[in-house]
Amino acid sequence: MMMWSNFFMQEEDRRRREAAGRRRAQGQHQLTPEREGKIKLGLLLSAVGATLAVLAVGTEFWVELNTYKTNGSAICDAAHLGLWKMCTKRLWQADVPADRDTCGPAELPGEANCTYFKFFTTGENARIFQRTTKKEVNLAAAVIAVLGLAVMALGCLCIIMVFSKGAEFLLRVGAICLGLSGLLLLVSLEVFRHSVRALLQRVSPEPPPAPALAYEYSWSLGCGVGAGLVLLLGSGCFLLLTLPARPWGSLCPKQGHRAA
Repeated sequence: MMMWSNFFMQEEDRRRREAAGRRRAQGQHQLTPEREGKIKLGLLLSAVGATLAVLAVGTEFWVELNTYKTNGSAICDAAHLGLWKMCTKRLWQADVPADRDTCGPAELPGEANCTYFKFFTTGENARIFQRTTKKEVNLAAAVIAVLGLAVMALGCLCIIMVFSKGAEFLLRVGAICLGLSGLLLLVSLEVFRHSVRALLQRVSPEPPPAPALAYEYSWSLGCGVGAGLVLLLGSGCFLLLTLPARPWGSLCPKQGHRAA
């Protein structure tokens, strides 16, 4: 009986030591309230950037293509497109602002016809106002944008795990992912701009003749620019939080009293 009693006492002591070790480890990884508040502010900033990024990638108001108004016609044509879809619209000239020489803006009510780009499925180029898209450039812009969203989601997951698991080393990983996603979104915007220029230059020789077009970038592209900049700002904030409290301390050591 004495042997079993000693065994149970030793087993109980071992469990207590392990529990105390776990509590000490949790205490070491626990965030201070001040640091936790700073990380939450950075996460809120990143959430704003993520919302803008999803809104930009998921909508089709990246650029508007507008024909010029003609005398003697009651209607005019306009179009707007994004990464995945294009919409052509037939608008009443009476609804178009009088100070505009071109049809639009695309938000005006009218007869709309929206289709998804076929180069994602069948590999065909799309035709808009007797002009042909350059599918390689459009595909590159879409792939880069989706890759940016995936890296952004990974970065946000890393920041959330800093709170749930206390793994502060993931703060730097999340910052790098968010910064990379912001850069990818900005690169996607630039590639899309090249696709718009290629579209305007690829005029079809087949009749009827291609109408003169004017183009203007719309609010979806503005959301993309804002998302990229906000994600870069959030990444910078998280990187600053990973630095030591006083990184300049070694450069400016305190001066001691000189010996007499």
